[in-house]
Amino acid sequence: MTTRDLPVRPTEKGGLAIRSPENVLGGLVLIALALFALWLTLDLPRGTLTTVGPAMLPQAIAVLIGVCGFVLLIAGFKRSSEHGAPVWSLRGPLLVSISIALFAVTIKEHHFGNWRTIEFGLMFAGPMAIIIGGYASSEARFRDLLLLALTLTPFCMLLFGDMLNLPIPILPRFLSEALFGGLSYKSSLRVTAAVLFTAAILVFRFTKGRSGSRIEVAKHEVRN
Repeated sequence: MTTRDLPVRPTEKGGLAIRSPENVLGGLVLIALALFALWLTLDLPRGTLTTVGPAMLPQAIAVLIGVCGFVLLIAGFKRSSEHGAPVWSLRGPLLVSISIALFAVTIKEHHFGNWRTIEFGLMFAGPMAIIIGGYASSEARFRDLLLLALTLTPFCMLLFGDMLNLPIPILPRFLSEALFGGLSYKSSLRVTAAVLFTAAILVFRFTKGRSGSRIEVAKHEVRN
């Protein structure tokens, strides 16, 4: 083999070039979400390490998300995609952005001039955001997303509201006053978490095996 038979690789010119558009887009989306979360928590007290305020944990998570987005953005300029040209789809970024925005404006009441949002509380805003965001994947199934929502939401209730003492709205205000008028905040929070965990167990019990049967049918068709 002579030098003429060797493949010639084009030399790269100096300067920045986008080699992985999906990484750049993902990084920009994460940075935008982090800035949006920081803006939403500007009016909340941060507190100290000994006395955690309601804004400390959301802002810390927002900073970490922003850092991850910045790293992903830089990687988009340095590393080329392993799968060739990316297939662009707005489904993932759109549904994730919608789920985060809906959670932010429905978890509690917000005032924007003469317009205000409806307070759903974590019991409704949490599962709604999880299910909508889960459909960003084309392989998502409602049963699996519902089970995730019914287990992750009460876990967040107990973690942030019970253990970290963050004043998280549990239910819409009128419904919370009607159901838990004589209970303390933590007692009503634990009751709500127990109801969601019980609902998750019932959903798992009465829908068990349905998704597995579809998988078996698909495998049988492939074998034939």
